[in-house]
Amino acid sequence: MEDKRSRVTRKKRKKVKVILTIALLLIGIYVTYIAYQAVKAARDSYTELDRGTTSNLRNEAVKFGKEPVSILLLGIENYATGGSGGRADSIIVATFNPNLESVKLLSIPRDTRVYIPSKDKEDKINHSYNDGTESTIDTVENFLSIPIDYYATVDFDGFKGIIDEIGGIDVEVPFDFWEYSDSENREKIYFTKGMSHLNGEEALAYVRMRKRDPKGDFGRGDRQKQVIQASIESLLSPSNILKFDNIFSHVGDNIQTNLKISDCLSFITNFSSFSSENITNLSLKGSGTRIKNIYYFIPEETSISQVKQELKEHLNYEGE
Repeated sequence: MEDKRSRVTRKKRKKVKVILTIALLLIGIYVTYIAYQAVKAARDSYTELDRGTTSNLRNEAVKFGKEPVSILLLGIENYATGGSGGRADSIIVATFNPNLESVKLLSIPRDTRVYIPSKDKEDKINHSYNDGTESTIDTVENFLSIPIDYYATVDFDGFKGIIDEIGGIDVEVPFDFWEYSDSENREKIYFTKGMSHLNGEEALAYVRMRKRDPKGDFGRGDRQKQVIQASIESLLSPSNILKFDNIFSHVGDNIQTNLKISDCLSFITNFSSFSSENITNLSLKGSGTRIKNIYYFIPEETSISQVKQELKEHLNYEGE
């Protein structure tokens, strides 16, 4: 009787071992697949700058995830050009400090009048993108006197696709308004004051509207930073880890960056406990004016100085 029980017990143990082996094998295959997708997406989206890996304002490159770094985020509107070229619809500087586990975000109004080195004249900052990403990086570095270590450009399709894959985002809508969708029929999308869950198309309309915002481009900048905060929190949530293969599918064709896959993994590791409480939103004060009948935003010198100082301190940067 005991021999029979022991044989049954051994069979159960063997069955459990087989199941565990199969489970570990499947997990291994999935992890390998995810890694392959990540490497492929990173390879497709990786675009090195002519300057190399080091900002012209640094003596040596900084290590993402280990040292304070800055990233220039550019939202590109290129549907009118068939996916090529386009213009910078949003310009956001993000600084990351892994030691403080904090992030600072500065949205630069696209009508801001600045000196553009590639054009050797003052113009709207979003016009710097006409000469390419590197031109916009040089312009922002000259304007804020801080190094831009990394950049990422994302077009409308990439933005919508990523938001949809992470299950949408939750934002606090500041007031009732509507905005046209970017679809061919340009449907109106309505937003109601209060907490709202947005899909990709809705999120894009939410960050693009400015004509019906009492604060104009500043209000739009605030909403853009809202969406970035919500997206980062959602991306780092455990529920989205299994969706990385789908998320990566939207990266290669719709995002260009000089961030490598190792940089992204380092970010996930060092900011795994990240929350929106660790984000500080900065803004430029100033006023609008017309020069030769063209509207510009002119930032106040004191405001520029304050923003520069705060970003430099966050980056531990002691440059000019």
